[in-house]
Amino acid sequence: MYEQKILLGFIRVHILHHAATDPQGIYGTAMREELKRHGYNISPGTLYPILHEMMNNGLLTSKPIIVNGKQRKIYHATQKGRETLTILKQSIKELSNEVI
Repeated sequence: MYEQKILLGFIRVHILHHAATDPQGIYGTAMREELKRHGYNISPGTLYPILHEMMNNGLLTSKPIIVNGKQRKIYHATQKGRETLTILKQSIKELSNEVI
């Protein structure tokens, strides 16, 4: 399905938004729940490669913390990630004004 490719772009923007606006950062399980709340049923096998790709592209950083004896990676948007989000938001606004 071609729409799956487009939705993966929306998911990336959604992740970047939360990583940029949540002062505590985001982590995989909570992000899956947030995406599910918006109708995206994304598996860990899809989410974690996206997070790693975003880190490799300099949009996110991660920091391990220990929660209940287990390691959890917390992701935050970098300066480049916040700048990218600003550009994307303007593009989304322009596109939605035309399409909707």
